This record gives sequence, structure tokens and C-alpha cells, in this order.
Amino acid sequence: MILSVSHISKAFGETSVLSDVSFLVNEREKVALIGRNGAGKSTLFRIIMGELSADEGVATVAKDARLGYLAQHQDVSGDRTVYEEVREVKAHVWAMEARMHDLEEAMKHAAGDALDAMYREYGAVSHEYEQANGYSAGSEVVGVLRGLGFSENDWDKKTSVLSGGQKTRVALAKLLLETPDILLLDEPTNHLDLNSVAWLETFLSNYKGAVLIVSHDRYFLNKIVTKVVEIDHTKSMVFPGNYDEFAAKKAMVREAQRKAYEKQQAEIHHQEEVIAKLRSFGREKQIKRAESREKVLEKMERLDRPVTEERGMTLKLSPHMESGKDVLMINDLAKAYNGQTLFSGINLTIHKGEKVALLGDNGTGKTTLLKIVRDLVAPDRGTVRFGAKVCVGYYDQEQQNFNEENSLFDEISDAYPGMSNTEIRNTLAAFCFTGDDVYQKISSLSGGERGRLSLAKLMLSEANLLLLDEPTNHLDIIGREILEDAIRAYTGTVFYVSHDRYFVNRTATRVLELTRSTILSYDGNYDDYLNFKERKEAAVFGNESPVAASPASAPETESKLDWREQKEAQAQKRKLQNRIASLEQTIERCEARIAEIDELMASPEVCTNSLRLNELGTEREALEEELLSAMTEWEELSE
Repeated sequence: MILSVSHISKAFGETSVLSDVSFLVNEREKVALIGRNGAGKSTLFRIIMGELSADEGVATVAKDARLGYLAQHQDVSGDRTVYEEVREVKAHVWAMEARMHDLEEAMKHAAGDALDAMYREYGAVSHEYEQANGYSAGSEVVGVLRGLGFSENDWDKKTSVLSGGQKTRVALAKLLLETPDILLLDEPTNHLDLNSVAWLETFLSNYKGAVLIVSHDRYFLNKIVTKVVEIDHTKSMVFPGNYDEFAAKKAMVREAQRKAYEKQQAEIHHQEEVIAKLRSFGREKQIKRAESREKVLEKMERLDRPVTEERGMTLKLSPHMESGKDVLMINDLAKAYNGQTLFSGINLTIHKGEKVALLGDNGTGKTTLLKIVRDLVAPDRGTVRFGAKVCVGYYDQEQQNFNEENSLFDEISDAYPGMSNTEIRNTLAAFCFTGDDVYQKISSLSGGERGRLSLAKLMLSEANLLLLDEPTNHLDIIGREILEDAIRAYTGTVFYVSHDRYFVNRTATRVLELTRSTILSYDGNYDDYLNFKERKEAAVFGNESPVAASPASAPETESKLDWREQKEAQAQKRKLQNRIASLEQTIERCEARIAEIDELMASPEVCTNSLRLNELGTEREALEEELLSAMTEWEELSE
């Protein structure tokens, strides 16, 4: 055991945040601490670190164990560069290295006892240097910087000019290089791109110390943790396994709690009825039996009513009208900033009903592309066109237009006057605004809270094309799951940027990757994208090994074959969809004409004309055969 959290309770005023929270973290164990926004996770971290005192209980760290803590917001400032700031973590190593060099120079000119003393000191220092992994310390610094997404161009930037996200990455780099015995990480993936998150997953999985992580990134948690501690309505519960295993076990626990509670309530109700019946007899014997039952009932340990599962709330997105088949068409799009090309030659069509995720490293131009589509940024070259009857809804964390004097409740009510009070509250609750939160003034909201409110308003709009820039950034896990279900059921089209791989996996029908100034398209979700990524990049960018034979005679590589198979499968799928659509048109035509013939045959002008009746009857039989054939083929192809 390296960390023991025992019966921790904490309240702020009348509000209880933590109640009797207990769990253990063992050496080298990777543990997730999860819960809704405001559940007390960061408060618990501060109690463990000694920054905040608990009202009850104690957090105990193993003797001589070193703790490292990454808070969500970091104050990294000063005149040092990024490289100097991170390199400073190894100052003791560089000091030993400098002393070894000094001794090496001094020993060239020393003799006798002085030389012997220098040899002894050099041996001790070099041994300590080796123990501190000094020979690879420089490469460790470079590896962590690169792993967390800092290019060499970033290394010379002063920490004082960095953004909040960059400062957090600098703090994380320093913390990882310090290698404490237990890492406490509060939302470590918030400011990382996908490659950096994947690097951090590998780093933490191989980390020799213990890790306690607060994160809403479910994909990340699935990769790393072997135990989940959930804080729910101030109480804690411990589940072995990763996030998916936790979710399944939690559902089972809730169901068991519900059944036990309902069973006990039924028994209590039954006993109360029996007691009332016995007393109604009015006889001494029956009254004594009633009193005996009452005593048993009083001693019964009553089960608490299981807390209502907020996950039961749903969010329904309904477009006002259907768009045409082609929703968004991008042709030869290009954009550069300060002489640096973000992307060029982008050609893209998004069809009705698609849920398209746009991925890419930080700085590749994902948000810029979304803003060009929304006509907020002008392209250097190319065109963006919307299809017929397209109504656009746009979510951008930097563009939020509210009435600053409104409360959250009034903001939704003013925008959607037809909604009931309950509907407004449920919508706000889905985006983590509960209780008296709904009466906060918008002017008092943080940036993250404004982002969530903006997303709530967009989800209520009747747009048939949603453009979303990092929609899950300020949502907890339950909020993300509600949004995922809403997007999956949405009949309109969605084009979004996200670093949330779990969200992409559950919602995307197509993944676009912005890489090397162009876009690669993958059918399917995030897992499908991973499966084909390496092969497609090899085929598109020519990374496959060169072959000696000429292109005409050379055998195709496995990557090219897979790429061709994927393209052929896509073509076959489109062909199938087109055939189904054609059959549906045939069915509609036949049914309409048959109805028209039936009406004609019943009309006074035709029903007495045997020649015309025969003609219509023959046509009707042919149509019936065509209809039957079309419906049979439609059913087979749909299967």
C-alpha cells in the first residue's frame, strides 16, 4: 500500500462534498478517480496533498514515498525557456555531471594523496550519476518534450508567453521527469492532441510508480487503469477493472440495490398491513402480536432509497426540415498563416445523415477549417458550398452570444418559449447545471460554463447540419454519454472536431484526418480509423518500400491491396445503396400507378368500357409483377 484514504469527509458550509470516502492505492497500481463535475475529486486531491484539511478521516502516504501532483491549472512563469524550465528538473544530475568534468580536469594535474582522494570522490559521484540514470537524462528530457507535443520550435519560447494549456503541458513534463512514487493527475489529457495522449498512455502504463488519475477521457482510462474509484453523491465505491468494466459492474450494483430496496419496501408495507389488521380485531392477543411485529419492524435496518441515476435523462435533437442528399461540398480549399501552409487542395463532400469527425494534431488547422466552413475565416483558395435546404448550427467555444443579465434558465426560456420548466431544467442538467445553478447570471459564468450553455442552446436548435468544435471539453462522463446518444439518434448531419476518442468511437460514421496539409478519409469510427491508418498513409504518401520492378509489372504491396479492397468495398456499398434507392423509387411508382388504375377502373367513364378495362387490367397485372419483384429484391438487399 502506498496511499490510504480512510473515511474522509468534507463540507463547505452546509454543502457536504465528501462523506466517508475510503480506498487504497497499491504500489505501481493505476487507479481512476471519477465522478460528475463538482463531485469533489479535486477537493480530495488537495486533501491528499495536505493543501486542504478534511473534516473527518485521514489520507496516509507510505513512509518516504514522494507525491507528485498535476492540478488542472498551472502557474508556470518566468524568464526561462520551455527547454530550460523542463531541464531544471534534472539540475542535480547536471551538477553531478559538471563535478565529474571538474574532477577529470583536476586529476590530470594531481598526484599522491590528492589524486587518490579525487579518484574516490569521482567513483562515488559517477556511481550516483549512474544510479540517477545520468547518461540518458538529456534524451529523457527531449523524449518527454516531444511526447507531450512540443516541437523544437517551441523549446526556445519563454514560459511567460505560453497559453494556459501549454503551461499545463510544461508542468506535466516536469512532473513525469521527477518520477515520484505516486502521481496524482487531474485531467492530464485536457491539452494534449491524440499523438500526445497515446504517448502518455504508454508512459503511464510502463510507469514504475503508482498513478491516481482524475479524467473524463474514457478511452484513456480503458488503456491504463486497473481500478476505478467513483465518487457519487458524496459517497465512494471501488470497482476492479478499467472504465468499461466499471460501467458494466456499476449497472449491476445499481440494479441489485434497486431490487433489494423494493423488496424491503414491499416487506415493510406487508408487515404494516398485517399490524393494522391485527389491531383492528381489538383483542388483547392480536394486539400483542401486532406490538411484537412493530418492534421487529423498528429494529429493521432500513435501506436507503437508491439515488436516481441521472443517466436516465435524454437529449433529443430534431432538425426542422430535411436537407438534400449532398450537405457540404468543399473544393480545392487552401489556407496558410504567416507563410506556413495549414492545408491545401482539400476536396470533400459530406452527405445527409453522416456523423463526420475531424482529427489531427494541434496546429494542423482543424478549427480553422471549421471556421472557414462557417464563413468566419476566409480561405486563401477554394470554395465551400452548402446543399439544398441546409440549416447550420455552429458551436465554437470562442463565439458565445448571450444576454449577460439573463439567468441560465431565462436564456433557454427566451430562446425556446415553448419549453416547459421541467424540459428546461432537464436540458440544463444534461449539461451539468443542476439545482440553483440554473439561476446563475450568465455574466458570472466561467469560460467552461459558457461553453456548456452554448452547447445546450445549440442542441435545442432545429438545424440539420451541426458544426461542433470540441463539444465534450467541458462535460463530465454522464454529460458526454447523453450527448453521444443524442448525436447517434440525430437524423441530421454532424461535422465535428474532437480529441475524445471514446466519443468519436461511439458517434462517428466517418473519420477525416488532417495530416501533412491534406485530408485522409476513413469509413467507420475511431477503431476503424486506427485499423486502416498505417496502410492508407503508406499508400497515399508513398511510404511503402520501393520495389525494383517497373510500376506496370511490380506486384502490389499488401498496403496497396488493402487500400484497393477498402475502396472496392466502398464502391460496392455505394452501388448497393444506389440500387436500394432505385428500387424504392420503383415501388413508389408502381404503387402510385396501381392506385391510379384502381380509381380509373371505378370511374363511370371506364367501368362500362370493356376495351379500356382490359387495357388497364393488363397494365395493372404487369405493375403487380414489377412491384412484387422490386419488393423481393429490396428485402434481399436490405438484409
